[in-house]
Amino acid sequence: MKLDDEVVRNLAVAKLFRENTGKINSIDYSSDGLNMISSSDDDSVIIYDCQTGTKKRSVNSKKYGVDLIHFTHAKNTAVHCSTKVDDTIRYLSLHDNKYIRYFPGHTKKVVTLCMSPLDDMFLSGSLDKTIRLWDLRSQNCQGLMHVPGRPVAGFDPEGLIFAAGINSESVKLYDLRSFDKGPFNTFKLQRENDCDWTCLKFSPDGKTILLATNGAVIRLVDAFSGNVTYSLQGHTNNKGIALEASFSPDSNYVFSGSTDGQIYGWSSESGRLVATLPSEHNPVIQCVQFNPKYMMLATACNHMAFWIPQGLED
Repeated sequence: MKLDDEVVRNLAVAKLFRENTGKINSIDYSSDGLNMISSSDDDSVIIYDCQTGTKKRSVNSKKYGVDLIHFTHAKNTAVHCSTKVDDTIRYLSLHDNKYIRYFPGHTKKVVTLCMSPLDDMFLSGSLDKTIRLWDLRSQNCQGLMHVPGRPVAGFDPEGLIFAAGINSESVKLYDLRSFDKGPFNTFKLQRENDCDWTCLKFSPDGKTILLATNGAVIRLVDAFSGNVTYSLQGHTNNKGIALEASFSPDSNYVFSGSTDGQIYGWSSESGRLVATLPSEHNPVIQCVQFNPKYMMLATACNHMAFWIPQGLED
């Protein structure tokens, strides 16, 4: 089945999970698309089976809290940042709910965390105005960059380049092998008037950089020229919340939540709004991601919804 406008408009909730007592603050798929993980303000981590549409397991991080959770390349481990005690990043074994390693260094809230698609490297960015590069095998920071404001960061699909969005006005591109020499390209964008960048993602084909905000606009930027190709609008965000936006695996669509309980889907090729999907979310939808391998969208507020095209429910 190929994703097209009709299929996007036909997405419907196939499974709804009411496992959480607090807001789900982040979700992530395993690279094979078979599993999904969520972290919540209620300090719980839940793993879902995407093929059967069932909850597999839950673990807790009551002492440190949990946010920005990501699978590593090993299916039974994840990294996450903390919401209590300190701002250390933690490497968790999901199998026995034990921590494998701690990554100390940030002195304020970590606001961006991403795994390399290639290996055990990962990036973190914090309100302490630093971006750090890490390797899962060592608790020592592999690289440190001081930046002039709140950072967002993301790896390109090849894992060779990363982009850092700084102060909601410039995107800097770094070669991972020589990032200490500084960016090899910088795109200056017009400063957002009434919102900040809260999320940076490359499209799966590597051609576009998505900049989500805590306002009612999502920017799509050409990853080679730095030109803003589209400003996606139509969704509502009247609470200043960091709403996640995500590409479909074919890079042709962008999905976002909103503060009105609806999911919005745009064509990334034309910038037009393709679908507005009503949901049972209540009403702020913070997390939205499309499965990298299967025809499934996941959205989350205090509860989790799995969407598939109507007609596929069987």
